[in-house]
Amino acid sequence: MQDQRFLESEWDYCLVLDACRYDVFSEVYDEYLDGELEKRRSNGSSTPEWAYRTFTDEHDIAYFSGNPFINDLGIPLNELKWGASCDYEWAASQHISDVFDVWKSGWDDDLGTVPPEGITEAFRANRAAVERAERTVLHYMQPHAPYLARGKGQKLKRIQKGIRKQDEAADDDDDGGFLSVGDTVRPKVETLLEGSELAQKAGLWLELDPTELVRNGTRDAALELYEENLRIVIESIADLVAELDGRVVVTADHGEAFGEDGVWEHHIETHIPPLVEVPWLEVR
Repeated sequence: MQDQRFLESEWDYCLVLDACRYDVFSEVYDEYLDGELEKRRSNGSSTPEWAYRTFTDEHDIAYFSGNPFINDLGIPLNELKWGASCDYEWAASQHISDVFDVWKSGWDDDLGTVPPEGITEAFRANRAAVERAERTVLHYMQPHAPYLARGKGQKLKRIQKGIRKQDEAADDDDDGGFLSVGDTVRPKVETLLEGSELAQKAGLWLELDPTELVRNGTRDAALELYEENLRIVIESIADLVAELDGRVVVTADHGEAFGEDGVWEHHIETHIPPLVEVPWLEVR
């Protein structure tokens, strides 16, 4: 299995499916898309790590981002107090020429995420920027939770609102006076919690139907909704692919864990197969 080689590979349009693990993708993609599928190794087990290790220079890319961590705010990841909890001194706007914050403009409060059509609509509304850029990335949030069938997203909603609030506070107070004790302590607490399997599962339980959770257990209940999320986003991008003139690739920033090695969801620098083995589909 080769490394992802995201920027070194040849493509005009890259459709990134957030938290998409290879094995589930390989079972369903050919119902919607034709192409040559490979398993590749991502260089990150979470979006902040993947972005930090992938976009290291200056890149002429129109990037439509449903993920709040890849944004045009200019706030380095290590200064974000909402969910990143990392030491990466990296900001997308310093490395990517044109970032579209679809996580703000295309957000659905009821779902607690950006649905697939939000990314597609932003892309269609900014054709001029796409034409100017050397390449284009459309970063869809699915199959990442929240699961669209439930419409009760919690974790991503908190991150989105927190980053947005932090950006607004920065505009009001340029000297950094908006920092609080809670902002300083929060990342340390999150780091400790991520070491607990129970805490990881508890975070996932917020996204699940209690009835299904009791009936099927955490893993089966989550996997069923995860696959449904994946099918929803692949069906959406299958409609878009016909409009794209050039080489199209579908891949992921990282995967998702469902209890393997005691890991649930995804976390920074946790390089187990479910989190780093991602699809690389060259669409025909």
